[in-house]
Amino acid sequence: MPDDKLFPQSADNRELSIVANQITKRFGSFTAVDHISFDVKKGEIFGFLGANGAGKTTAMKMLCGLSKPTSGKATVAGFDVTTQSEQIKKNIGYMSQKFSLYEDLKVWENMRLYAGIYGVEEKVIDSRIDEFLEQLGLQKEKNSMVKSLPLGWKQKLAFTVSIIHKPGIVFLDEPTGGVDPASRRQFWELIYQTADKGITVFVTTHYMDEAEYCDRISIMVDGKIVKLDTPANLKKEFAAKNMDEVFRLLARKAIRN
Repeated sequence: MPDDKLFPQSADNRELSIVANQITKRFGSFTAVDHISFDVKKGEIFGFLGANGAGKTTAMKMLCGLSKPTSGKATVAGFDVTTQSEQIKKNIGYMSQKFSLYEDLKVWENMRLYAGIYGVEEKVIDSRIDEFLEQLGLQKEKNSMVKSLPLGWKQKLAFTVSIIHKPGIVFLDEPTGGVDPASRRQFWELIYQTADKGITVFVTTHYMDEAEYCDRISIMVDGKIVKLDTPANLKKEFAAKNMDEVFRLLARKAIRN
């Protein structure tokens, strides 16, 4: 059981997907992530923002079980990031900006490959593939090579394979980079549908209009979370028209690149 003194008590821990308390990551004398604390509710769309060099990628790696904190504590899907990283990896999904799809495999082959990697039982893989293809409207493209798909469809497919094992949490690392505005809007419809199913969405983005779609947003500057609130509250606090204004006001205080 986690030490109640070390974890935020804003909600019952059973209702939380992520709980971080004072997690820190140092590389020699450089502190990439500096004592950050926050929690994320189940089914929440949580925006994790910060300029390049702010420390958000390092923080995400710790939460995904890919890097251990230098100090502090955190749990993801109920598992400790320091001692239970393998369990974390089995219970989360992850999508990067590069999509990580195999261009020379067919749509269904990519889905089967990732289903196996994520540990979906063999007996349900085929039905799971058909279920997600129907949800995406990609049944007719089942046997198409991924390299032949438009970028927007590749993006949707990459998101689908990241949740094909139906995890409790999915991490999206700048998933809409380089995608046209219409495809970005469609992608966010998928995010909403996913959150409606109770899956927590933890997303980083450089598009401030997308930050408006999140339930809550944290903003990192120089390794620290300087603000965490709803988009509406942040805009009100800073008397800003949009999240871009809020982000610029905070990011300009950064010292390091």
